[in-house]
Amino acid sequence: MSTNATLAARHRDAIPRGVSCATLVYPQRAENAEVWDVEGRRYLDFAAGIAVLNVGHRHPRIIAAVQEQLSRFTHTAFQVLPYEGYVELAERLNGLAPIAGKAKTLFFTTGAEAAENAVKIARAATGRSGVIAFAGGFHGRSVYASALTGKVSPYKAPFGPMPAGVFHAPFPSEETGVTVEASLAMLDFIFRADIAPADVAAIIIEPVQGEGGFHIASTEFLRALRAICDTHGIMLIADEVQTGFARTGKMFAIEHSGVSPDLVSMAKSLGGGFPIAAVTGRAEIMDAVPPGGLGGTYAGSPVACAAALAVLDVIEAENLCARANAIGARSVARLRSFATRNDLASIVAIRTLGAMTAFDLVGDPARDVSPATAVNALRQHALEAGLIILSCGAEGQTVRLLAPLTIDDALLDEGLDMLETALRKVAAA
Repeated sequence: MSTNATLAARHRDAIPRGVSCATLVYPQRAENAEVWDVEGRRYLDFAAGIAVLNVGHRHPRIIAAVQEQLSRFTHTAFQVLPYEGYVELAERLNGLAPIAGKAKTLFFTTGAEAAENAVKIARAATGRSGVIAFAGGFHGRSVYASALTGKVSPYKAPFGPMPAGVFHAPFPSEETGVTVEASLAMLDFIFRADIAPADVAAIIIEPVQGEGGFHIASTEFLRALRAICDTHGIMLIADEVQTGFARTGKMFAIEHSGVSPDLVSMAKSLGGGFPIAAVTGRAEIMDAVPPGGLGGTYAGSPVACAAALAVLDVIEAENLCARANAIGARSVARLRSFATRNDLASIVAIRTLGAMTAFDLVGDPARDVSPATAVNALRQHALEAGLIILSCGAEGQTVRLLAPLTIDDALLDEGLDMLETALRKVAAA
């Protein structure tokens, strides 16, 4: 029988080190927020496949929809033989996305593809090539998506020059000490020093930075970006790959601001564990690309479309937007209680939007323990207790909590108890 140790040895021999893993736990089965590894040990999953499993592992409605589709056909390539599931899912997203006016949607396989294709569409619609993104933002690991990503290591450093025409402004947040005014001033500086606004096709932003540390874009900032884009004919792209599909208490995070983007890129929880991504945008923008300029062999797989339609049904039927807000409130209440105690590792900067929840560790300068070192220790102690959590942030100082939105209060509390145990062990080390 395979064990975690024997699989890890095979892993090291067969797979390049560039694919890093947060744990060396190899699952055998999973249900909702629980995972059992190949040795039979149970874990609570507060990572959710990096925000993919908002509806939990193996939700019965998703499994049933996939099985029904498997009984009919698995692949035709939409560009060869189109199918109803793709059309129906596009119709559903056109009605849900916060786009002003008539919208259209097309599908891809990964979030990186969605981000890149949103830029392609913006370039076609504007006849321009420049793109502005933000420091700390994450948009994928392909070469162009890495150029959009606002973090050098590990996403850019080993790979040589990135594609030209991408510029980065600082992302305003209380945690980074960057004000809205400072970020907008830098954006103006970019327009004066690097690229004229008339040459910019798009500004792309995560309404809540994911890999960057769960920093929340303020309504003031998003409205300012909308006004700048309107003034200069620039497309505003909301990257909702990690924030979308009820995670923040609304279907899309940008809805909290009341701002309507021109294009929305999405993936992750859209498929409920099956690979699918999408771009939804204003119809006249989406139609700027001529036939054949968009698509992909597996883009909008019929199996993934069936899963995604079921995901949308579950979000509505189980009122997961409201559930996200309840999970976030319950989690933050516990975290704030942890922050008052001297027997636990010191946590600061607790933040949440819906159930997209994070906090930072301060480390221990007296013992030369950096925040990132403390976070890594916390993750390991949590894993030993039976809880899977992830880090993020520019310096790895942030812990992010992404429990499935279908988790019940008892399991949520159990996971937070495990987190408390891990914080106590970090403090005692």
